[in-house]
Amino acid sequence: MNLVLLRMLKRTLVRPTATTRVGILLIAVLLYGTTGFLYFEIPQNPDLSWADGFWWAVVTVTTVGYGDISPSSVGGQFLVAMPLMLLGIGIIGYVLSLAATALIEAKNKEIRGMGVHELRNHLVLINYPSEDKVRRVLAELRSDTTFGRTKEIVLVDDTLEELPPSLADRGLRFIRGNPMFDETLSRACLDTASHAIVLVKTPGNPSSDNKNVAITLAIEARAPDVFTVVECVNMDSQELLKKAGSDAIVCAARFDAHFVSHELLNPGVQDVIDEMTTNLHGVQIYLTEYNGSDSYGAVADKCAKHKHIAIGVRRGKSTMLNPTREFKLEPGDRVITLGPTRLGSL
Repeated sequence: MNLVLLRMLKRTLVRPTATTRVGILLIAVLLYGTTGFLYFEIPQNPDLSWADGFWWAVVTVTTVGYGDISPSSVGGQFLVAMPLMLLGIGIIGYVLSLAATALIEAKNKEIRGMGVHELRNHLVLINYPSEDKVRRVLAELRSDTTFGRTKEIVLVDDTLEELPPSLADRGLRFIRGNPMFDETLSRACLDTASHAIVLVKTPGNPSSDNKNVAITLAIEARAPDVFTVVECVNMDSQELLKKAGSDAIVCAARFDAHFVSHELLNPGVQDVIDEMTTNLHGVQIYLTEYNGSDSYGAVADKCAKHKHIAIGVRRGKSTMLNPTREFKLEPGDRVITLGPTRLGSL
């Protein structure tokens, strides 16, 4: 213990930091001002105390100059007050420059993804395919009431050198590093996150799925309770992602053929689907959990009172669209509705 203290003391004395140097200088200047002021002024004003001297030294060094106490002797004015004023200006300028440098360095570290964050109940967004893709994801999430406009989001990527200003302005935080490594996930506070989204790094490239499988394994090994949504290119990768522990998988290739064929047979269906799946405008599809035993017709009537149209029921992994009004719901079922805002509860 003593050896450690000696090493710390030696390091402080031999290579003091800028903060240590300015602190020692400030103490020395204040001591000089206090003792010098009292030395020259006490003979003329015996009522002065050490507190008065220290107060005058602080006021003079900070260039405030209240004038409630001031030296009247020639020695106090020219040998103490004048050096103190000149040194005070220099010390304050130096302190301000240190503060400005620290702020700039902290901001640069944050923009370049080298900072460390202390977050809870946030979203970890992994991989940076493009600025436009990330911006659209942020816009969709921020528009939903369950997610909220103030929920923190951390972007993790190993190739992005600097966070674009447009994303920084939206409150996105950035961690640069390999998302497969524990050190990177720790800096992103994955252990205390509520959700994680793994985007495809290179859209259209099936090899991106291999990296996403590895990232999913790293996430699940470290924080299995975090709800993870993973994007993939190839439909064959869905099975691997399920085995890796992903809670939900989004595969764009799954819907390509649907959109192409339906747009041919029903021109305009693509716009209808876009209207139902975006949070930015129009009405959306919502799945609301229902804990009861009413009939589907009774639940549909309740939804109608909230300006929602019931279109089906989601039970486990099965979807039943447009069931009969007599269909009985079970606890844990989720009612599929179309509406302007998310339903609170049914």
